[in-house]
Amino acid sequence: MALLLFISLIILFALGVPVAFSMGLSSILAMSNEGILIQVAVQKIFSSMNSFPLMAIPFFILAGSLMEAGGISKRLIDFANSLVGKLTGGLAMVTVVTAMFFSSISGSSAATVAAIGSILIPAMVKRGFPRNFSTSIQAVSGELGVIIPPSIPMIIFALTAGVSISIGDLFMAGVVPGILIGGSIMLTIYVISKVKGYGNRTPLNLTDSEVLEESLLMTTKGRLNAFKNAILPLLMPVIILGGIYGGVFTPTEAAAVAVAYAYILGAFVYRSLTINSIMEVLRNSVLSTAIIMFIIANAGLLGWVLTAEKVPATVSQWFIAVSDSPIIFLLLVNLLLLIVGMFLETGAAIVIMAPILTPVAISFGIDPVHFGIIMIVNLAVGMLTPPIGVNLFVACQIGKLRIDQILKPLIPFYIVLLVDILLISFLPQISLWLPSFLK
Repeated sequence: MALLLFISLIILFALGVPVAFSMGLSSILAMSNEGILIQVAVQKIFSSMNSFPLMAIPFFILAGSLMEAGGISKRLIDFANSLVGKLTGGLAMVTVVTAMFFSSISGSSAATVAAIGSILIPAMVKRGFPRNFSTSIQAVSGELGVIIPPSIPMIIFALTAGVSISIGDLFMAGVVPGILIGGSIMLTIYVISKVKGYGNRTPLNLTDSEVLEESLLMTTKGRLNAFKNAILPLLMPVIILGGIYGGVFTPTEAAAVAVAYAYILGAFVYRSLTINSIMEVLRNSVLSTAIIMFIIANAGLLGWVLTAEKVPATVSQWFIAVSDSPIIFLLLVNLLLLIVGMFLETGAAIVIMAPILTPVAISFGIDPVHFGIIMIVNLAVGMLTPPIGVNLFVACQIGKLRIDQILKPLIPFYIVLLVDILLISFLPQISLWLPSFLK
């Protein structure tokens, strides 16, 4: 049954059948070959979605959409600009810092790129950054959306890994790796901008009012005003993570609180949410939720078939036969996940690979929370690699470029991200220190 499952899955992928349908159809085909009734497939699909923690996904999607529609992007950008705007390559660094702020609100990579890219890509071009470099910065910064909590892929991993994993621990484990990756991207921007002279901040391309606005933003008073304007959106991750770790509410309840907080900010504090914008937010949130839940439902069926066929145990034996070294295992897994991330959407890759690889990682003595961060960071890089890289498509659409036009500027960032992956993989305390400290 397992052989038929994988062959049919590969054929369906090759034919361009959507991932969710491919998983469901190949699972049903394998079950039918064994004489298992189709009703069993229906039961497994619905049981995969019958999970209270899964409710956190639509709530976090809705909260991020409300914050985006509520006009917080400009406030976060101004605050980031007041912090690092004066540095060499300052506005490109602002993109990264803003992405880190927005990531702590949205939980989505594509949403992070879309929310700030429409403002910052034109702004970077106006200040002397090449368009392809500006677009590549936006794409690479967006991956922080799934690493810095709250993160939808972290929720999916915790629910599909096949072992008991705390979503709160995963959230806290993503903080330091997110800061590490964001800092390394900023350092790379600084070096490239210094060498190539990018981001000349002379007023040649700016109006007098824009020059005055930026100069005021860099003063102490300007920084305080920018912080005051951004403080309420920045409190959302504090409320979410503090509430979860303080035992005030569960991750699912935290997501519902985030929705209420985002609505209050947008509707009553900033007064930027209208009936029309709320309806659009609800529509987009429903569509995004439906797509993710459909993937999870079919992945649950696929996972049941894999477990019934003892595929995780077989994979574990294969890895042990290759080498009993955790180092070799992590190197092989990193390579595998980087390749998988090139061809599968992050959520789909997690629900397929997590139940297979997580038990193997535990057998090698690797903490499941640490392994979850390794998997998510690897798959986040897949958002920057063709042919499926969603960040590339979103950033190129905003920057009005083809994907091949931004691949060359991305090469230094690919190298830096690979170094980050190795550090996170082989220095587990980068991920585990903060959860351990808080406990």
